[in-house]
Amino acid sequence: MTRCTMMVAVMWSLLATAGSQAAESGAADDGFVPLFDGKTLNGWQTTGNWIVEEGGVVALRPRPGESGWQRYDAYLTTTRKYKDFVLDLEFKIDKGGNSGVFLRVGDRMSQVATGFEIQILDTHGLAKPGNHDCGGVISAAAPSKNMAKPAGHWNRYVITLQGKRLKVEMNGEQIHDLELDKSAIKDRPDEGFLGFQDEAKPVWYRNVRIKELK
Repeated sequence: MTRCTMMVAVMWSLLATAGSQAAESGAADDGFVPLFDGKTLNGWQTTGNWIVEEGGVVALRPRPGESGWQRYDAYLTTTRKYKDFVLDLEFKIDKGGNSGVFLRVGDRMSQVATGFEIQILDTHGLAKPGNHDCGGVISAAAPSKNMAKPAGHWNRYVITLQGKRLKVEMNGEQIHDLELDKSAIKDRPDEGFLGFQDEAKPVWYRNVRIKELK
């Protein structure tokens, strides 16, 4: 190998290393932190049958006889409160499945009345979804389009909540840009718990991470 060839090889090696370090740094510095440790439910509270499956997937396996949505202590709820943030997560439901992502919950024993919910429901293919269909902000706004995938497929929400403005992307498309102070849920707290609803129907969550906004 000639001296010139060796120098070129060294330069390419240095550039590749720098690129790899930059990529790793970017991944580490994007501001997001995982909300699950991949093994336990540390940082969360529930009386429901939520478990951590292989690969860090958090799943609800309803117990025999469980039914209804008013069992608030069975919801999977954070132990701390959040104010302004970007919440990025994936979810999957079975046919007929039902759950929901709760935001800024003031009282974990009264989540529907003291927080607000981004609906999760098996409504793939519905022509004109309403606020109670998948992607809807319950009691406030219907999604601008139906982006829900068929049951059994993973969906992704990216939820940005800053001040009184809520933006929601579902599977890469924006479905909400809502001014909360002009909506039917304008009385909800500016800070609160995050929660996943236990409707006594199986649901799976993965890659749940949050970036708090200043």
